[in-house]
Amino acid sequence: MDGDAELLHRARLLQAGDLEPAPARPASTVALIRDTDVNLEVYLLRRVPNMAFAAGLYVFPGGSVDPKDAEGSPEGWIGPAPEEWADQLGTDAVTAACLVRAAVRETFEESGVLLAASLIEDGRPAPVTETERADLEAGRLSLAALLARHHLALRADLLAPLQHWVTPELSPRRYDTRFFVAALPSGQEPREVGTEADRRVWVTPADAQASGIGLMRPTQAALTELARYRSVAAVLAAERKIHRVMPRFEVTGDEVVWTAG
Repeated sequence: MDGDAELLHRARLLQAGDLEPAPARPASTVALIRDTDVNLEVYLLRRVPNMAFAAGLYVFPGGSVDPKDAEGSPEGWIGPAPEEWADQLGTDAVTAACLVRAAVRETFEESGVLLAASLIEDGRPAPVTETERADLEAGRLSLAALLARHHLALRADLLAPLQHWVTPELSPRRYDTRFFVAALPSGQEPREVGTEADRRVWVTPADAQASGIGLMRPTQAALTELARYRSVAAVLAAERKIHRVMPRFEVTGDEVVWTAG
């Protein structure tokens, strides 16, 4: 059965009530942005061709919430508290904290950029090593343990909510994803790290959309929103009402027709 036929088959089963939608796993993704002399730029990764989800497409760093993302302490957190994030993300404080930690963790795993600050007043903490980043990516180390080891605190103040997308029920692999935007910390630059991308680019949101590169609908929507601004400060200061979006479908004859979420 080819891809289109399988999609139509699943759609008919779902509409008939003979197939339950796959559960949507909570996830976080981060549009990392920086200022230039002319405009702001956003960091995009091209996922390797053999990935099970979004293979070959350009995306922001991101991934599923890990059980270890529940670990952490108030002392290791700078910026809006989880309760404030809960109001913005439309969830409870515990889930909001996990989503923010997942955003910081995934950004570090996939770009080498760590949204954290030192808690040491005198002196500098030992730098986080590539081995530690790899251990984090492999699940051998939690973000909370990594930050505590280096006397660092997560910088939630560098993040802002951007949008909320849920993978359509028709997909066999689904995510309930909060999109964040984050300012590139001073003195840091992304590195070629991680195993899920084969190309990494800084590009203006408008140029990314005009270039013809492969983009998922949520990524396109995020770029459209970011293209409205000319600076990182303006993006972070903007007030947004975050709405949950899940594209829907219907079967018309032998075709699957997508409708607005």
